[in-house]
Amino acid sequence: MALLACRHHFTMNARTSWKLWKQMLNRNSSTVGFIGLGNMGGPMALNLLNKSHKVIAYDVMDAAIKPVATAGAQIAGSPAEVAETANQIITMLPNSSHVQEAYCGKEGILQSVQKNSLLIDCSTIDPVVSKNVANSAKEKFATYVDAPVSGGVGAAKGATLTFMVGGEREEFERAKEILQHIGKNVVHCGEVGTGNAAKICNNMLLAISMIGVSEAMNLGVRLGLDTKVLAGIINTSSGRCWSSDTYNPVPGVIAGVPSNNNYQGGFGTALMTKDLGLAQQAASDTKSVTSLGSSALQIYRLLCEKGYAEKDFSSIFDYISKPVDMK
Repeated sequence: MALLACRHHFTMNARTSWKLWKQMLNRNSSTVGFIGLGNMGGPMALNLLNKSHKVIAYDVMDAAIKPVATAGAQIAGSPAEVAETANQIITMLPNSSHVQEAYCGKEGILQSVQKNSLLIDCSTIDPVVSKNVANSAKEKFATYVDAPVSGGVGAAKGATLTFMVGGEREEFERAKEILQHIGKNVVHCGEVGTGNAAKICNNMLLAISMIGVSEAMNLGVRLGLDTKVLAGIINTSSGRCWSSDTYNPVPGVIAGVPSNNNYQGGFGTALMTKDLGLAQQAASDTKSVTSLGSSALQIYRLLCEKGYAEKDFSSIFDYISKPVDMK
């Protein structure tokens, strides 16, 4: 969802309505700006609306805007327009370049950010970029914290996400007041950038475990085991992990997960590949040994090349379970 030039144009009547709405929102401290309404951001914004917050939102994709607009959110024409109205803003974007554009671009948040605004970035990006954006926000007398999430689309919909927050303690407490309405666990990790540091460590482990579960389940199938029986054994034994007992990659094992929907609607393989790349860059910078993380990155890069980039990252099972001559 690259943030491009504004695609949303208002009629004169719409502009008049916008001004009236803006005046009303500025008098209401419960207003939250939300930028990025994809698989994760959309449900998060809806949860804010359900918790009686007023929401002013922006996304470049019309399809992403529709559900929150229908639920009562006001739609802005750019990130800068969001910042004109709301002094509490959450961003949920795919990668570092999108975050930089959303905050520092020509129509970015920092072009019109209000003094003392709280900016909460829930994207998973390079910790260095988080620090740079935080410094730019400080120059505008605004506060930026990084607060990437864990839990997946199901947790976003159920408001049970875990937030890993980087920022000063006082800034964390301010952010927590908002984030506790859309998540279950809000954890202070340290200074700005440590939220994303925690997230890329978590996602590296998640990718490794998903590959392991997929390989084990595929081996079991080829040995003649029933998938539910094998999953039940793993989930009550020493192999138990989230990738097996909550997000199993095998169709038919767990209801309501992407593997039962042709691997649609979850955390994309391309995004997991991006996060693994961030982890490997961090490993290189810190001279850390991450042999399995490096292998996982190569596997997910291959998966993208094989046409799985837009499918959920658990689609690794679908790929490895196919006969070799079909790959």
